[in-house]
Amino acid sequence: MCLSVPAKISKILPDDMAIVSIDGVSLEISIALIEELDVGDSVLVHVGYALSKIDPTAAKRTLELLQELGSAGQEPRS
Repeated sequence: MCLSVPAKISKILPDDMAIVSIDGVSLEISIALIEELDVGDSVLVHVGYALSKIDPTAAKRTLELLQELGSAGQEPRS
């Protein structure tokens, strides 16, 4: 199973690279697979590559769901 996560482009770099922010963490990724990206765009990232451009609302909701999923295992059970 593969998982891609939403990220927001913070800076476009030379050679089809960019800095993205994923829930406050900055990473350098390849944007070679997508044309016409700008700072502020949201993309799906998998193993260091932006796979597709996505709607910012969908990106936000996906991150919220991932956070909920992550915190679900931390709640005490009755």
